[in-house]
Order: sequence, then C-alpha cells, then structure tokens
Amino acid sequence: MWLLLNSLRARLSLLLLAAGVAGALIYAGVTEWPLPQTLAWLHELLTAKADATILPAKPAPMPHLDIYTALAIGLVLLLLAAIWLAGRAMAPVSRLLRALEGAVASYRDGDFSFSISASRRDELGELIRMHNDLGHTLREQRQHLAQRELLLDTVVQNTPVALVLTDASGRVAYANIASRHLFNEGRSLIGLDFAELLAGAPDLLRQAVDSGEDALLTVEMDGSEETFHLSQRAFRLQGRPHRLQSFRRMTRELSRQEVATWKRVIRVISHELNNSLAPISSLAHSGAELARRGDVERLPSVFATIGERARHLHGFIAGYASFAKLPTPQLANVEWPAFLDGLALHCRYRFTGSMPKRPARFDAAQIEQVLINLVKNAHEAGGADDEVTLSIVEAASEVRIEVADRGPGMSETVLSQALLPFYSTKRSGTGLGLALAREITEAHGGRIALTNREGGGLRVTLFLPTVIRQERG
Repeated sequence: MWLLLNSLRARLSLLLLAAGVAGALIYAGVTEWPLPQTLAWLHELLTAKADATILPAKPAPMPHLDIYTALAIGLVLLLLAAIWLAGRAMAPVSRLLRALEGAVASYRDGDFSFSISASRRDELGELIRMHNDLGHTLREQRQHLAQRELLLDTVVQNTPVALVLTDASGRVAYANIASRHLFNEGRSLIGLDFAELLAGAPDLLRQAVDSGEDALLTVEMDGSEETFHLSQRAFRLQGRPHRLQSFRRMTRELSRQEVATWKRVIRVISHELNNSLAPISSLAHSGAELARRGDVERLPSVFATIGERARHLHGFIAGYASFAKLPTPQLANVEWPAFLDGLALHCRYRFTGSMPKRPARFDAAQIEQVLINLVKNAHEAGGADDEVTLSIVEAASEVRIEVADRGPGMSETVLSQALLPFYSTKRSGTGLGLALAREITEAHGGRIALTNREGGGLRVTLFLPTVIRQERG
C-alpha cells in the first residue's frame, strides 16, 4: 500500500483529486458562501456610510452574483490553484531533467563520473538509480577499453611486422616501431608524407605500394636481399578514409621453409635411390658370380631386372626434372570432343553430365597430363573402376573439370598437405602428381581443390578461367 501511494502515478492522481476538490470548493465559495455574504456586508456598510441620517424604509436587498460572474471568478481562482499545483507536481521532474541535461553534457565530453543523488522511491527515483548504474557501467567499460587499447598498442608496437596507417592525404597517422626502423631510421613517422618516405625505398617496393594490392616481393636492402609480404587494406576510421599497409619480412621464414623442403627432397631421393641402387648392386654381383662360374643361362633375367630398375630410376629422376622445368602453357582453342577422345586413349573413365558446346582455351598437352594423373590416382584409390567419373561444368567466368572416385577419400590432415610437393602417402609415391597438377593449373591462372564426397570418395576439381592470364615467365 505504501509503495502504491509512493508512486508518481498515485501522487499525480492525488493532485488531480485535490484540484477537483479545490475547484468545487471555489465554486461553492463564489456562489454560496462566503463570497455572497461578504459582498452583502460590504454593500450594507457602504450604504450606511453614505446615508447615515436617512434610515431606509425597508432593508436593502442583498446583492446576488449572476452565474457568469461566478464562473469567471471561479475560473480565475482555479487557474491560480492549478498553476501552484502544477508547479508542485513538476518541480521534481524539472530538477531531474536539469540533472540529466548536465549528465548528458558530461557524457558528451567523455566524463562518466557524473551521478545524481536522490532519495526518492517513485518512478523518478528508479530512473535516477538506473542512470547512476549506467554511468557506473560506462566508467567500467571505458576503463576496460583503455586497458585493452594499451594492450593492443603494446602488441602492435612490438610486433616485427611493420604497420603504417595513412589518412586520405597520404600522411602517416600511426606507425609502430618496426615501421620506424624500416622507413625512417627509428625516428617517428607521424604526420609525414608516406610517399616521400617511400622515395628512398627500392623501386619494386614503391611500385607494390602504389598498386594498392597485396604482393610478395624480394628487394635489395642494406646489401642483401629481403623478401616482404605486403598487405594493404582500405577502411574508414572515424568517418574518414584510411589505408593500412603491413610489411612482413619473410626472408627468414622462407629460408626455413626452403631448408625443410630440401631436406624432404633429399629424404625422398635418397629413399628412392637406395631402393633402386641396392638391388642393382646385388644383381650386378650375382651376374658377375654367374659369369665367373659359366652359368650364362640366368644372366639375361639378371640383366633384364637391372634394366627395369634403371628405367624406374630414370623415370623417377625425369619426374623431378619435369616438375622443376615446367614450360609456360601454350594456349590454344580446344574442342572438347576431340580432347576427351584423346584422353580416353590414355586412361579409363566414365563421362557424366553434358559436354560444353563452346571450346575452351588452355594448353591441351599439359591439362591432359594433369587429368591422366588424376584419373590414375582415382583408380588407385581402391574404389570400383566404373565409379571413376569425369565431368565438365561451364560457368560464366570459369570451367570446372571434376575427377571423382568412390575410394576411402582423404583425412583432414592429408587434404591439407596433399598438394604440397614431395608429400605422398604411398610407399612408392614421389609426391609430385598432385603438386604437378597444382603447378600446371595455377600456371593457367586457375586453381585446384580436393574435397571428400558424401557416401565416400574424393573429388578433385580444376577451376580454369575462361579469360586466361599468363602467370609464368
């Protein structure tokens, strides 16, 4: 009951009730009592003073107010009472609005320490408490944001990647320690023209920045070659256009990758050489022993085995040589029926879907080599031979060639590394088949993707653009 009476609605209702009672009392006072009696007394008093010696023949009639005069007097008095009651009712709301106005001005200036003190228990008191809670939350969030900004600035300043943020006019708005050492001998870059700073940089680096695109480039700096990965992003900061350039030194990382790749190559070549040279050496010794004893009947089989192992070793070395000396694609218009008929002479597959009507443009010999390897891998995957399929889908900007099988597919780990050179899960594999397919496809300006199929199997997709870009020199 106390909370109900202490609410703002209840107080306004009581004030309206008081206003109604006051209006009724004013109307009764004006029409019945005490105003009529007061006016009559004043009338008698004035009449007696004006004619003190003459007594009236009969008592003077008591004056009576007409209804319009009474209403006018009542409205005036009621208006004065309403103004007073409205002032009493709106006083706390006006004080609260002024306090909120000051709080909003403080928030606009970034000061969240403003709070309103009040002991009210109505809706206005609840609003004040919610406002104070909001100020407390904003103060905490600002403190946490300041701490996160300090942490982020510490990380950015100490990262080895050189970061430069420029505004719309090309002047440096932010730069970390690595960028200062890279472009200005450790001095500050803030406010400087970034184009002027790049004037002393290598031409290749300056051209890469001017292109506005990501790039991987090698330049000569301080008497040695440095490889950088340049990343550029445009965005709006505080409503204004900015550009962020990051220069990451890749020389050491690429060197480690190069060493790791060479170690893998050496392991694969050593393994294959041992597998071929060990039996060749053993067979040569056996052939020499047979010749010494005069047993010439078994010598042809020994020499045949030696020749087979030598041819295998020659093919292995030739595969590496072909990967290292892949020629630039010779682009030409290719009619699909003739191309697929020629492919069918080298491998077995089942064509699905419809054949494109328009000719494609690629190096037929290289793409044929890729598809032969993919179909061969599909047959070796362990699925049914009639489930090895080839399909061609023509889109607006590319042609998709898909080779699919129903083998066991690949694990996520194998999928992530299958396209890397020298990676193979086969005991006698060289790890060059898919890597060679990737190299040829990318030389055509396309890409290759490996995905597992629903129900089992693997799908290898070549994406060849309809507009070919030469990417190999």
